[in-house]
Amino acid sequence: MDDSELFAAAHRLPTTKRPLLGLTILVVEDSRYACEAMRLLCLRSGARIRRADCLKSAYKHLKVYRPSVVIADLGLPDGSGADLIRTMAEATPRVSVILGTSGDINGEEAAMAAGADGFLAKPVTSLASFQSAILTRLPAERQLSGPKALTDETVEPDLLAFQDDMSHAAEVLNEAEDGKALDYLAQFLGGVARSVGDSLLEQAASELETARRDGSPVAGPSARIAGLVQDRLKQKVAI
Repeated sequence: MDDSELFAAAHRLPTTKRPLLGLTILVVEDSRYACEAMRLLCLRSGARIRRADCLKSAYKHLKVYRPSVVIADLGLPDGSGADLIRTMAEATPRVSVILGTSGDINGEEAAMAAGADGFLAKPVTSLASFQSAILTRLPAERQLSGPKALTDETVEPDLLAFQDDMSHAAEVLNEAEDGKALDYLAQFLGGVARSVGDSLLEQAASELETARRDGSPVAGPSARIAGLVQDRLKQKVAI
């Protein structure tokens, strides 16, 4: 069943203030902080949000319903979001709008090569940019008639979501048994750090990523990340 059709009744038609009313957006995102931003953006836009935190969960969602929009993070704990984008882009019927998202500067190229309709660079906090990325790519029959009153409003996720991300990072670090886990940790923390403006954590994540890429020892960068993560868990603040 196409889930979006369940919410496209007359009383759920889009309005200028809620231009995404009637749409169901599946957000495939492992960061609680990034997902909280998406939740607020969907709420202010009138869209219904569903969340998956890994590829396995995303595929389970897609077996049950077809969302109107899918926003897929490229770095997920069990694989690349680009693979999910490619699968959806080649599927029939196709999801109306497929967007990639990442804090990686090379993320847009990877997402578009996989078949995405567009890309959202993290942090995603602008309501106007979020709505425009979706509205401009919807089929003609789903377009909002009349002028689109997009505002310059931004959202500020609850910092408790950042704490959840730090807890997740600590778990990954404690259980890391191979290089893939460290690669995932570096990209995950890099994206979260950029979203909250935490330059120290972003630098540490970059150092770990560089060490992994160059084949250098990772004990030092890993220890630094562990210390920074624990500091943030103790401080109960984002920066």
